Amino acid sequence: MNEFMAQWLESVRFACEVQDVVCMRLARLAEGGPPAAKEAERMIAEKLDAFADAEVAMLRALADGEDLMAASERAYAPVRRRVHANHRRLMKAMA
Repeated sequence: MNEFMAQWLESVRFACEVQDVVCMRLARLAEGGPPAAKEAERMIAEKLDAFADAEVAMLRALADGEDLMAASERAYAPVRRRVHANHRRLMKAMA
């Protein structure tokens, strides 16, 4: 039960952090101008990179004989890192 609760809390934390990033990015895009264009380009490039890294991590886990749960956790790691990095960067920029 303890592991379930930890996973649930991580899901909630991640969802909140994702929502913050989306809101901050929308605010930057709404401002317009060169910073908005740069943020839009960055957003697209980062998504492609994050999902490519997630796919590689998942495939490596499966190739190493790990089960689907372990593979999904390894795939989640690069996405989580990027979301967290974006959250920090955007919070600093908004301050």
